[in-house]
Amino acid sequence: MLVRGASNYQNQSYRNAMKKIALYLIVGLALAYPLLAQSGPKFTLTGQVISAKDASVLPGASVIIKGTKERTVTDIDGNFSLTVSKGDVLVVLYVGFKDKEYKVKKNDKQIIIALEEDAAALEEVVVMGIAAAKKAKRNRRPGVAQAESMADYSSMPQGYAPGIMVQGAPEPGMQPNYNREGYDPINETGFKSVANAPLSTFAIDVDEAAYANVRRFLNYGQLPPPDAVRIEELLNYFTYNYEAPKTNVPFAVNTELSACPWNEQHQLLHVGLQAKKIKTQDLPPSNLVFLLDVSGSMDAPNKLPLLKQSLGLLISQLRQQDRVAIVVYAGAAGLVLPSTSGANKAAIVQALDKLQAGGSTAGGAGIELAYKVAQEHFMPNGNNRVILATDGDFNVGASSNADMQRLIEKQRVSGVFLSVLGFGTGNYQDSKAEILANKGNGNYAYIDNLRQGRKVLIEQFGGTLFTVAKDVNFQLEFNPARVKGYRLIGYENRRLNDE
Repeated sequence: MLVRGASNYQNQSYRNAMKKIALYLIVGLALAYPLLAQSGPKFTLTGQVISAKDASVLPGASVIIKGTKERTVTDIDGNFSLTVSKGDVLVVLYVGFKDKEYKVKKNDKQIIIALEEDAAALEEVVVMGIAAAKKAKRNRRPGVAQAESMADYSSMPQGYAPGIMVQGAPEPGMQPNYNREGYDPINETGFKSVANAPLSTFAIDVDEAAYANVRRFLNYGQLPPPDAVRIEELLNYFTYNYEAPKTNVPFAVNTELSACPWNEQHQLLHVGLQAKKIKTQDLPPSNLVFLLDVSGSMDAPNKLPLLKQSLGLLISQLRQQDRVAIVVYAGAAGLVLPSTSGANKAAIVQALDKLQAGGSTAGGAGIELAYKVAQEHFMPNGNNRVILATDGDFNVGASSNADMQRLIEKQRVSGVFLSVLGFGTGNYQDSKAEILANKGNGNYAYIDNLRQGRKVLIEQFGGTLFTVAKDVNFQLEFNPARVKGYRLIGYENRRLNDE
């Protein structure tokens, strides 16, 4: 502790104070020594950290031996390994969950630690992270402002962001302040006069990638870049339990009008569409092509390894009538698994497990080959779909956003749909992933952990991999006698002409 005026103490007082401090240190060490001498032999303890709510694994949880600097982080399956002694107390930390302690027993070899969710803890970390980021901006040294400005919105592993202290450890292989993520600009529109523009017209969006991506930033105690926040995708992330259509119409329309919570002078109109709900076992047969990015940029724990784990969940749900092929691309594109029945899960998993990351990224060539394979095994009455899993970092052949758009528009006339699964941090190209999904009559999700992978590929299997309607546009007409003006919240890149 620094005390103002401490330098005015006389030398004798200073020496006496130092003697007391030294005495305290010696006594403290003398008391600690017998305790250290009593600890038992060291042994390796393995375990898994899961959610108490649904038993889902928690990758990236910190496991610390209390009172020491010994710690580890759970892997993609929630597993960890630590060298411990009997009586050690493990402290387990995970953002959004309550901290938990576990006392090591003599016969422990493998343990499972279940954490309880704690929404208040997540809010506290986010608020503290934002405050620390603002403080870091104020304290920057001249000459480094430009270099550090990129780190404000970086998605680096916990512990790397300048001025921000967040629980957890950095991911192997990631470099501090490395950020070249790409987002398309969002230009918000203000209120429109009903007298001049009574129609609000836009395309329906069922993507939800922005929610998981924004959550990633918040979990690191950072604000996301503004262009990463697509409000409609944050809203569509949740299940609202709307009533399904009761007749043969494809949609049921649900509306609700309420007071606007942030402005009492306005009202908020909520319009929800619910498509027909189809049970997984009743879905038409699927002709799927996994198009997987195995380039060097995917060589990180939250990229290719997480991709494999997530698709492994989907493979477990395949039926005999479903078929899967695997196309990969790095410096070139190649077919690593021809179209295979879902009954042969072992062959599909084996092909997936062998994949390794390395090389440049020929995304355009991979897309063309994947669509070719899908068309060769096209099911006229089935679900024909390419599932692209990537960080969007294309750099060989067709690679620009315009190139990707033209390529997908050419391929979508084949009747093959596209789902895009985004992975990774630091160089994640959200803009490319969104364009591919939008132009390929498909949808787009971001997977930041295995729980999200389960949500997208298991819990929402029908919504992610089966299309009940395409090119759906929505138009509301406001009555100028009742409504003065309106503003559509979100959907900035999906506005359409009234025609």
